This record gives sequence, structure tokens and C-alpha cells, in this order.
Amino acid sequence: MAASGQVNGNVSPQYLGVTEPISTAGPTEADHARTQKLEKVLVSAGLYESQDEAVLREEVLGRLDQTIKLWVKQISQNKGFSDQLIQEANAKIFTFGSYRLGVHGPSTDIDTLCVGPRHASREEDFFAELYKMLADMEEVTELHPVTDAHVPVMKFKFNGISIDLLYARLSLWVIPEDLDISQESILRNIDEQSVRSLNGCRVTDQILRLVPNIQHFRTTLRCLKFWAKRRGVYSNVTGFLGGVNCALLVARICQLYPNAIPSMLVSRFFRVYTQWRWPNPVMLCAIDEGTLGLPVWDPRKNPRDRMHHMPIITPAYPCMNSSYNVSLSTLRVMTDEFQRANEICENLEMNKAEWNILFEPYPFFEAYKNYLQVEITALDDDDFRKWKGWVESRLRQLTLKIEKHTYGMLQCHPYPCEVVDSSRKGGHCAFFMGLQRSQGVPQQEGQQFDIRATVDEFRHSVNMYMLWKPGMELHVSHVRRKQLPAYVFPGGLRPVRPLRPLTVVSKSASGPAFGNSVSQLPKSDSGTTDEDVEDISGEGGERLKRKFQPAEEVGLTKRQTIREPMNVGDERMTTSISPAVASTEQFIMGEQETFDKTLKRGLEGYSAEEELEAVDDIQTSICRKGDSAELLQSKLEQASGICREQSRLAALKPGSCSFSNGVVDELEPTVAFGGTLLGAVGNTDSQKKPVIRQVELILMNFI
Repeated sequence: MAASGQVNGNVSPQYLGVTEPISTAGPTEADHARTQKLEKVLVSAGLYESQDEAVLREEVLGRLDQTIKLWVKQISQNKGFSDQLIQEANAKIFTFGSYRLGVHGPSTDIDTLCVGPRHASREEDFFAELYKMLADMEEVTELHPVTDAHVPVMKFKFNGISIDLLYARLSLWVIPEDLDISQESILRNIDEQSVRSLNGCRVTDQILRLVPNIQHFRTTLRCLKFWAKRRGVYSNVTGFLGGVNCALLVARICQLYPNAIPSMLVSRFFRVYTQWRWPNPVMLCAIDEGTLGLPVWDPRKNPRDRMHHMPIITPAYPCMNSSYNVSLSTLRVMTDEFQRANEICENLEMNKAEWNILFEPYPFFEAYKNYLQVEITALDDDDFRKWKGWVESRLRQLTLKIEKHTYGMLQCHPYPCEVVDSSRKGGHCAFFMGLQRSQGVPQQEGQQFDIRATVDEFRHSVNMYMLWKPGMELHVSHVRRKQLPAYVFPGGLRPVRPLRPLTVVSKSASGPAFGNSVSQLPKSDSGTTDEDVEDISGEGGERLKRKFQPAEEVGLTKRQTIREPMNVGDERMTTSISPAVASTEQFIMGEQETFDKTLKRGLEGYSAEEELEAVDDIQTSICRKGDSAELLQSKLEQASGICREQSRLAALKPGSCSFSNGVVDELEPTVAFGGTLLGAVGNTDSQKKPVIRQVELILMNFI
């Protein structure tokens, strides 16, 4: 909505938005060059559809329009209306979303709205009669009605093009072909579901009216949607950004920088929203109170609106918060991604980076140490489609329940896409959530989160599905990073974690044996910092930062391997072992003194997580095929005793991380040497025996 003001008695130029622009500066030659590079990246990423597909979409929309016109005449005839009214009966198709905005890609669905007359009901006519007509058409496949959604929708494919079809029942007896749905009067005397269905089209049209340059807006929006998908923050249903959210955020930046071109707008997007103070709302125009008495977003009057964390307000009456699904956890994830992108854009403007860096995919399955896995199965494809849609629509409730029941101390990062195990028969997919302690929450030694009741409550709500059939199953489990199924990784191959070089500090003539300088521990890929390590180790305020002593293995990386033969029962095998493992071999041979010295060199400088991984290797190396349970237990206790003495891991507490226990530890699940194979120090004999048996079974497979 244009606004104007007076300055020194003169009327200032009009502008779009609720405030004046931040800058009206135009682009430089460098900005034009960066925009050209950006557009090349978008084209090479396959974000634009071909001319043939564009023609096919037009044909599909035309065919769909003919179908709904035939449908409304048939139901008018079935209800006994006069011939004249049957002749005049009409329904009309409108588009909205990415297709209407002009930013759709080759595989994007088309958001459509069917506007029908007052005598065509939603339940009996749209979801029953029209459903039957579509089901009988050869061109229509994967037909799936979602009648109980916030905005009821019919999903299907028409000649291979995905369609989401909403329905709005107007108070008119006859729908004119030139119907203008932007008028407020169109909302008079209609039900709430029709208002919400109409809102998509009305918002889309209003966005296009409120941006200064539609072409620049489209290129920028296409870029930002691509970025959000690559970084795992594009999914309205799971609490991230959806298409409308992205469009509104980009449109506001276009208003603030009306003369900027796409490369400038992308950079300003991240600069502005990195500094944005949520929950201050993003609005393209002033909120219209309207004359029909419909509820609009207003935290001053509506207590529920005060609970929204990232309000992005739609510009059409009735104005609503399009991002009410955002939770504290997902907002924190998006804020971090804004910050990362802002830093990259700053480097781009200084010619220190390329656009491809901005679009690097987020390594979700390497970023966390704990995950919640939600598996969905059904017997056939049709049941699976319905069941998956129902469960997916409820996943946000699981995130909110976990936040609520842990008082915001446990952060949930939902992965916005389902993952499919192609080797399994029948319908199957899995959703994952990364779990970690929320930033800024003080950690108490040994504190864990029991979410059994939360998950049980989620299961109960999901199993209330009215269309449930035998074979529709839901399994929720807690998995550790090392236990993630292989099918979540590209090609089914688990990536090798990057190695960091071992830094050696020279021995000072006057200093202590291990030198004076301390190497700063880098932040791990899971976000674990030195402070996290302190709290796990239970060593109070002393950080587990290590010093180094000159050693023979100068130049080796921390995890660099030594190739040497190992006797395994009657067999000989060659394996890769770390310096710490080699030291344990010497210890097993009785060379206590050499082990003491080399173990220090092997583990000094490790972060707590790396120490745990090294001790995993120790445990594996000392176990032999054919060892009795007693001998295994003895060796494990000997190794753990040495590690406790030499690497200060004595204070590590056992972590009950198996979800069968219902307990989730927020940091490294392997908070005892040997990972899942080794019983924690302090376990009773009865607790150790099944663990030792597990060691034997796994080693038999390992060897």
C-alpha cells in the first residue's frame, strides 16, 4: 500500500510499505556482474521449467477448469434446479502460490482454488461428487483428499502435474466468469474454511501489487527458496519457511530497497533479517481492520497472537500470521542460517566467495549426536499416502510438545524431508529430528531428558486417525549419530568425518614437560563447545584443553592410522589402528611403562568427543575372538582404568540413551568408552554381563 508524507510543506514521493525505504541507491557495475553470476547458478541448478512443460501446465489447468464447470452443472441438475439455473451454473479455477507468483520450477505443484456457488457444498459435493469424477479420469492419479486439514485440500496428479485443489463456497447463486476475488465483499456470508481458502489467492495478488519491480522480486525469491531448501529450512508444515513466508520476506526487502537488483536484494535480505528483532512482525502494509468483523492478527487484543515467535503478516484482509507454525527451536535454526548466509554475502561483495557456497547443503545427519526417528509404514501405496500425510501434519506437534515438556531446554531441529528406504517392501518413509540442549541453558552434571510421556502422547494423537487401517504403523525411536541407518546418506554410504591435524607444541627449556601454550579447541560439527565438554566431564570450571609433548609421531594426524598385523585367535589380520590403540596393544603385552607414555601422546590435544572415539578403538583392539566373558570384562576394565588415569575421563557418567529406556542425553550418547559395546564405569556385575555378551556377538561379526 502506498504511503506518503509531507516534508517542508512539500509532498514526498510515494513509497510501498509501512516505512520509507532504507536506501534508494541503484546498482553498480559490480552488482550487475554478481547478478549475472547468480542467474547462471539458478539456471544451472535446474530451477526454470522448459517451454514444453509450461505449455503442459496451461493445458492441465484448462482441462481442470472444464472438469469443475461440468461438475457444478451436474450437481445443480441432481438437486433439481431449473434448466436456466443449470445453464448458468458455473465454477471457476484460480491459481496462487509459486505458480501465480511466477517462481515455480519443473517439479513444482500448482496451487489452485475452485470457487463454487452457494448450493455446492464442500463435504457432499466437492469431496464426494467431484472426487468421484476425478477418480474416474485416466489423467488423474494419486488422488488424496485431506478433509480435516486447517485448509481442506484435494491432492492429485493431472497428466503428471501435481495439483493442490482448495474449495471456496461463495454466497452467490451464479459465479461470474469475470469474478474479482480481491474485493472485500467476496468474503461476506461465507464459512471460515472458505475464507482461509480464498486467502491464498488474495495474498498472492496483493504481494504482486506491493513490490516495486516484479522481475527482480521473482529472481530474488527463486534464489531464496533454493537457498532455504538446500539449507533445510523450507517447510511450513514442520515449522520453517514456506512459499508464502519467503515471498512476504522478500517482498519487504524489495520495498526497503526499491532500486536494488537481485544480487543486492539477496545480500540485503540476510543483512536485515540477521538483525531483525523477532517477534516484531514483518508487514507489507498496514493491517486492514475491515468491515466484516473477521478476526485479524492483533497481539494487543488476541492473547494467542502474543505467543507467535516469528510473525510474518499477510497483506490481504483478514490479515493473518502466515508463520504461526514456527517454534522456538526452528526459529533458532533459521536465525543461525541467516547469520551464516549474511557472512557469505559480505564475502561475496568483497569478491572473497562465490554463490555456490551460499547453496551448500546443510549436513543434517552429521550435525547432531542424537536424533529422533519417526518411521511410517503401510501395506499399499494408497494407504501409505494417506497415512504419511496425516502423520506429517502432526510432526510439528511433537516438536512443540518436546519443547514444552522439557521447558525449552531441549532443542528440536526437524529435518524437512522424508527419507525412504528403497530396499523395504510396501510404503515406508522416515522423518528425523536432531536433538540437543538449547543454547544458553546451564547444564547440570548427569542431567538427561525423559521424553517417554511426550512420545506416548504424540503416538496417541496420531493413532486417532479416522481413516486408520491395519498395516498403518508408526514407530518412534531415539538413535545416535553412529546408529543412523545407511539409507539416510547419499548412495547409502556413511561419510567419513574430516580429520584435523595434530598440533605439536615445542618443549620449553624453562617450562614444564608438556609446554606452556594451549591449542584452542575448535567447535565440533555438532555444535559441542568447550563448555559442553566441561559439563560432561564433571570437572567444574577446568576445561579439557590439552597440551602436547614432542613425540615420534610428529606429523601424524590425530586419527592417522598405523598399518601393522594383529593376531586374532588363530588368524592374522591387518587393520588400521590409532596411536592410542597401538599403545593398548603394548599394554596388553605387559609393557605398562611404554603404554603410559604413548597413551599420553596419543590422547593429549583431543577434544572430549575425540577422546571417546579413540577409546572406542582401544576397546575394539583389546578384544579377541574366543575370549571368555570374564576375560573380556577384565580387559575392558583395565583399559578403562588406564584411560581414566591418563586422560581424565574418570568423571564421565553412564548415559541411558537408548530410547527403549525413554531417556535422551543431550550430548554425546557414547558417554562411556566403547560406545554401545562397553558398560559404563560403576555398572553392577548384572548390568555388565549383557553388555559383555553384546561385545562378544558384535566382535564375532566384526572379525
